Amino acid sequence: MNAGEWSRKILLQRTSNFTMLVRIVKTYRDVVVVCDTDLLGKKFEEGNFQLDIKESFYKGKETDESEVIEILQDMVREDATFNIVGKESTNAAIKSGIISEDNIQTIQNIPFAIKLL
Repeated sequence: MNAGEWSRKILLQRTSNFTMLVRIVKTYRDVVVVCDTDLLGKKFEEGNFQLDIKESFYKGKETDESEVIEILQDMVREDATFNIVGKESTNAAIKSGIISEDNIQTIQNIPFAIKLL
């Protein structure tokens, strides 16, 4: 990447909305955790199901959509597992090609997907 491309990337990062948090949990098989920033620390329940967006698991680097898509595409090559929560995050995962709309479930209208490759 040349200096002009780096400058453009930095400018885009400064002007982009950081709507998602990304964290890679290193285990025997990497787990990529992505969630919408506004959901962090919230809990949703529906019937016998619960979605608890705990900071201890979901808090990661604030990231814009283009970077999330790039991370997801890179990590799919690493045979990672994916845990994705929120509208922005699941949309980014669809755009990256790692999930389809059929993979998304909801709890209290909060979309989420778990993908094991």
